[in-house]
Amino acid sequence: MADICFYFQVHQPFRLRRYSVFDTDHFYFDNEANAAIMRKVADKCYRPTTQLLLDLVRRHEGRFKCAFSLSGTFIDQAEQWAPDVIDLFKALAEHECVEFIGETTHHSLSFLFSRSEFDEQVNAQAARIHSLFGRAPVTFRNTELIYLNELAGHVAWRGRYKAVLCEGVDWLLRGRSPAFVYAPPGRGTPAGASPVKLLLKNHRLSDDIAFRFGNRGWPEWPMSAEKFASWVNLINGDGYLANLFMDYETFGEHQWAETGIFDFLRALPDAVFAMNPGQNGFILPREAVASHDPVGEYDVERPISWADSERDLSAWLGNPLQDNAVSELYALEGPVKAKHAAGDPWVLEDWRKLTTSDHVYYMCTKHWADGDVHKYFSPYDSPYDAYINFMNVLDNLRTRVGAPAPAWATTG
Repeated sequence: MADICFYFQVHQPFRLRRYSVFDTDHFYFDNEANAAIMRKVADKCYRPTTQLLLDLVRRHEGRFKCAFSLSGTFIDQAEQWAPDVIDLFKALAEHECVEFIGETTHHSLSFLFSRSEFDEQVNAQAARIHSLFGRAPVTFRNTELIYLNELAGHVAWRGRYKAVLCEGVDWLLRGRSPAFVYAPPGRGTPAGASPVKLLLKNHRLSDDIAFRFGNRGWPEWPMSAEKFASWVNLINGDGYLANLFMDYETFGEHQWAETGIFDFLRALPDAVFAMNPGQNGFILPREAVASHDPVGEYDVERPISWADSERDLSAWLGNPLQDNAVSELYALEGPVKAKHAAGDPWVLEDWRKLTTSDHVYYMCTKHWADGDVHKYFSPYDSPYDAYINFMNVLDNLRTRVGAPAPAWATTG
């Protein structure tokens, strides 16, 4: 048996407006641009894809299954500028063959810098998903699939989650297949906590859809649903899961409708069911970990992610711009929360929107193949423009909460 486990990340950041050192107001975000982007992507991706998935769920009477994580910043923008998209997700939530996954509210790197803030964001996100869709998440994915052993231990200690999604990194798998369920090392589970299980992204099959589908120079182009179903069928004998994890915007935004991506998705369930009747199908993350025991440990001592060829944190951290921006951002957590408690109703939300990982992603200075991907997503002319704009906002926020200037700014 080989089951496809579909997971889609649905996220939009609150992009900053151009903010100079001469600006003194507290309106940091470019709502005109954010609204325009949300409406554009809703037309190209969110509406047609979600309606198509809803049609597939209904047509196949529960045999087609898929999972989503919707960041809080996406939900905020969709509720404001494309509320019918939320209604489509609510219609999906009426079906048990759809799962909603837990995460941080603001698509943040908080696990790496503040466990208390991480917990607050995760709790708030779980409550919001339950309020909107009537579901309590039991599967967790960290921002951009950032994962290490400590995350599994922390999630296990929290007790709510049974599974964590992460990247299947070749050099950590050491020749093993990502098509099995794995477990974190036993030493990573706190005493008395129920250990979580790990579902590893199959990056080859996922990227065949997310990145290569419309590439006419790819030897496998054009990729039909039948061809892809045959690749999934090859898992039989060396696993039982095809974990396909990808950005939701793959459908219609990254892979335009003209590539045939919607026709592919529409045809895929029938192709999978027909390839090996009674054997191949679809499965939810929560079902996968309930149905299968781990076959071994997946030991991740240093953070990994699903980004770029390195599968590490270098998309968000590592250069001086990113490291300085994140350091100063999280140094304001205490003053921001004190100011919020003292009666500023907006300061905490403003700060949390700045914790969204996209802001430091725009500061990435990679110049090899992955650099083009970063340029595609960035609203800035250069990483340095992104850094200067972010720091101008952060300086205003620092003054607003009465925090002292960083040490480097007060030394001669």
